[in-house]
Amino acid sequence: MSTVTVELPDALAAELDAAVEAGWFPNQAEAVRAAVLEFLRGEKLAVLEQQQLSDIEWATKIAASSK
Repeated sequence: MSTVTVELPDALAAELDAAVEAGWFPNQAEAVRAAVLEFLRGEKLAVLEQQQLSDIEWATKIAASSK
């Protein structure tokens, strides 16, 4: 496992602490891991969606030009 050190604005760090204190996560590291994982999953989905939209646009242009 790799270690990553990040600096957070005070307001964001306070929200992170509050989430841990509220019991949403066992510690800050788990909260940050969950946030990074969620972000990466969301970005992968967004990239895949954009690729599909580009493919549809390309296929539509090809179909229109062949008429």
